[in-house]
Amino acid sequence: MLIYVGAVAATARCWASLSSVVGAVDWLAWAGRLSGLLAGYACAILLALMARIPILDRGVGTDRLARWHATGGRWTITLSLAHMTFVIAAHSVESGLYAGTIHLLANGEGVWEATIGLVLLIGVAVVSARGIRRLMRYEIWHYLHFFTYIAVFAAFAHQLTGPDFADGGLGRLLWLILYVGVAAALLWCRFLSPVRRALRHRLRITEIRWESPTVISVYLSGAYLNELGAEPGQFFRWRFLAPGMWWTANPYSLSAPVNPRYLRITVKAVGDHSRALTRLRPGTRVVAEGPYGALTAARRRSERVLLIGGGVGISPLRTLFETLPGKVTLVYMARRDEDLVLRDELDAIAARRGATVLYTLDESRVVPLTGRALRVLVPGLAEHDVYICGPTGMTMAARSALRRAGVPSRRIHLECFDF
Repeated sequence: MLIYVGAVAATARCWASLSSVVGAVDWLAWAGRLSGLLAGYACAILLALMARIPILDRGVGTDRLARWHATGGRWTITLSLAHMTFVIAAHSVESGLYAGTIHLLANGEGVWEATIGLVLLIGVAVVSARGIRRLMRYEIWHYLHFFTYIAVFAAFAHQLTGPDFADGGLGRLLWLILYVGVAAALLWCRFLSPVRRALRHRLRITEIRWESPTVISVYLSGAYLNELGAEPGQFFRWRFLAPGMWWTANPYSLSAPVNPRYLRITVKAVGDHSRALTRLRPGTRVVAEGPYGALTAARRRSERVLLIGGGVGISPLRTLFETLPGKVTLVYMARRDEDLVLRDELDAIAARRGATVLYTLDESRVVPLTGRALRVLVPGLAEHDVYICGPTGMTMAARSALRRAGVPSRRIHLECFDF
């Protein structure tokens, strides 16, 4: 809602001038003005959504912010193209398309910079298309996204040349505050804060322990760990300062609550990055960016909670299983018995707090993901809060089954790492 209010405020002066618009040229110029204002505003929001601002990340959730960012990117490019089209059309009514375009490029303030910015934005959008992104390493795709910053701020000077800001005044001041605020958030949250935390906490690997033939737990020690502020269910982006790994930061959830002695993540060694973790040695320096994520106790509204985990998705749920108050039931799904990692810990937690933990294997079909089966398994299911974490297919199937079982959407909490 706040984003929409901001969009109305950003275009209020443009709408107020609508009564003075007459003739084709004026209408085209007005449409270009409106789409340009919205495109400029969308650029600022686009960056703010992925600035990793803690209050946004914990309140909304990293995966949801990523989806909003993707949608915002499409709107930003659409509005920018609309702005360019309307402005060129307004300049071409009397002199023709070629002459109007040349005149605009030769005499328009900041037009070349804005054009370069738009080309860069389109390039980022192309490499973010699902089919193309799958062909690229995550690290390359991630760093190509930094061109978004260049694109947005290349077009900034052009934004200030429009009739809404060229004469100064309150509107120009508020626009500057918006962009300076977003830039400050990006600089602090994405760059300076991780460096400060790295120097403060001095994280190092102390042990790598195999939990199954394909899953490891990485134990890390450091200084002032309690100051990290990580809640059960959250994750960090981990940057391991080892050859071939220092330049990328991948998200892994904590698989044990933070304590003064160590942090722990549990990872399935299936990708290039996760497989490389198995070869790291104790003493390797680590930078942890975060904590991030909203899959925490703050979402809980009921005294009764159901946790549904699949595979290594048990990591954040294991911390919630230990710490969530009330009556908690955990359903842990895996393909084979050896994939049920941390099982001894889960059994010990269940015994200690009087909770329920149920294990199911795909081959046995003991607990199929259907609404009827879940209602039988968990009496009073509709009154539960439900947390889900696992492979995307399992997560989507579980959410559909829960909805069919009568669980309201507001009580279904999940976080997906496909961002």
